[in-house]
Amino acid sequence: MLKPTFVFLGFCCLLLACNSEETPYKNGRNLYLAKCASCHLEDGRGLGALIPPLAGADFLAANRDRLPCIVRYGTSDTIVVNGVQYAEQMAGQPELSDIDIANVLNYIGNSWGNRQAPFQLAEVRAILQSCDTIR
Repeated sequence: MLKPTFVFLGFCCLLLACNSEETPYKNGRNLYLAKCASCHLEDGRGLGALIPPLAGADFLAANRDRLPCIVRYGTSDTIVVNGVQYAEQMAGQPELSDIDIANVLNYIGNSWGNRQAPFQLAEVRAILQSCDTIR
């Protein structure tokens, strides 16, 4: 009688593990919630006409070579996301390490309908070295 109980409990634990909020970009998700969600919101919707959405944002794919610089240093450029113009300044996150930037960009790039190729650390570092020429 004891054996079926353990099998049942093991099955329940497996179901709970499969249904947890684990994500391949868990570190990026945690960083996003701590550093980005206050403006871009937890679900990436942004704040109306003030803060652009990250969810389903065409800007991400079109500006991949600028994203690490934007995360680290922010931007005061006017940008267009999904056909809407945004002019609000974005503060940078200079305290984030290169790997943190890769993690948060990988989370954003694969959440809310976005399907971007993952950033590799070497790519992020190369882009960050060219930030002065991009900004």
